[in-house]
Amino acid sequence: MARRLCLITGASAGIGAAFARIYASQGYDVALTARRGDRLEALAEEIRLRSGVETFTIVADLAEAGAPDEILAKLAAHGRTVDALVNNAGYGLAGAYAATGWTEQEIFMRVMVGSILELTHRVLPGMVEQKFGRILNVASVAGLIPGSPNATLYAPAKAFLVRFSQGLHIENRAHGVHVTALCPGFTYSEFHDVNGSRDRIAANTPEWLWLDAEEVAAAGYEAAEANRPLCVPGPQYMALTALAKILPDEWVMALMRTRLSRMRGL
Repeated sequence: MARRLCLITGASAGIGAAFARIYASQGYDVALTARRGDRLEALAEEIRLRSGVETFTIVADLAEAGAPDEILAKLAAHGRTVDALVNNAGYGLAGAYAATGWTEQEIFMRVMVGSILELTHRVLPGMVEQKFGRILNVASVAGLIPGSPNATLYAPAKAFLVRFSQGLHIENRAHGVHVTALCPGFTYSEFHDVNGSRDRIAANTPEWLWLDAEEVAAAGYEAAEANRPLCVPGPQYMALTALAKILPDEWVMALMRTRLSRMRGL
């Protein structure tokens, strides 16, 4: 019997690469997609040598409208369909909403929301038909608390993914399709390097708040297998999100204003 295939977006580093290693270790063939082909090829070779599974690398930019079609068409050309989908690709767009161009914000939402909806919509019917599927949407703790300044659309995009995943989870429980929203907090990866916020974030974030990409991916994989609709890795973030539900939004927003003032003072 052919192995199942897991498609992972944003697979070239960080949480995406960790997911690729985990799914391969569980016997899945893996399809890796991101913008950096050299990183994908290096990871694919590592996975083939370590796990002995088949790997596919697809260089694609989810900011482009045709990217989801292109990715799935390339897999179809190999006679493969997607059994598990990890929607991990994403980034942070720094700067006040009014100070950034609309094109930047539009592209941001296409990557963070639009591409995820399209990929999911295209692979879900096949999963329902075969009575098996895994859809894991990498959201964020930011989607569970009031939005933060200077990353104005990030929290709303992640909150959307949480609610989308919850609804999809309920719709597909009877079809053998597991849907989970993974909500990590600060994670060691290249995320903050891409938007140039690494130094500011590191200087204002205590060590105990940071998670490893490997532990985040492992928590997400286990949650998806158990068909839990929501996963918040790390006891510190489980406590913080529980506290955020109790505290009035005004209090949480005041804390965020204080954090912003401290970061601007660097």
